[in-house]
Amino acid sequence: MDYQKIIDKFYPAGSPLRDIYMRHCRQVADLALEINAVKRLGLESDAVEAAAMLHDIGIFETDAKGIECYGTEPYIKHGVLGAALLRNEGVAEEIARVAERHTGAGLTADDIEKNGLPIPAGDYMPETLLERLVCYADKFYSKSGDMKRKSLERVRASMAKWGPETAARFEKLHEEFNAR
Repeated sequence: MDYQKIIDKFYPAGSPLRDIYMRHCRQVADLALEINAVKRLGLESDAVEAAAMLHDIGIFETDAKGIECYGTEPYIKHGVLGAALLRNEGVAEEIARVAERHTGAGLTADDIEKNGLPIPAGDYMPETLLERLVCYADKFYSKSGDMKRKSLERVRASMAKWGPETAARFEKLHEEFNAR
């Protein structure tokens, strides 16, 4: 699959958003590929790279001016929006599901209801190895600020803000994928 063709379609060359998008997704892809190799997960490198490079494809549709996104949707919806976009483009379901399920440490139907999140009711928990890997790698890089790799302590603090269930889900991912 030519993930770059899809990125090029929605993120025009020379735009500040494309620069942010490409840097962030490349960082996530590199970490996911490293973990896949070090932990000998057995995932196809091409699938890991494509999933990581497309996991945030829906951000342009959101209103997140701090990262050059001038859409109308709430940022929390970028995973669901991206998955729909990828499905519409004919991308494999395994890749679309990564986009749909990478937000936070996954989102349960209870999380959505309890927090009044503006996304369709449902369960958006990363289930497959590929979904869990990209979800985990994504937590270490932001699309704002200096964009350097976050420390484990900083990631943990970020996850803890969403409650003990989210923090526990991240810890489970960390136990599975900690490559260092």
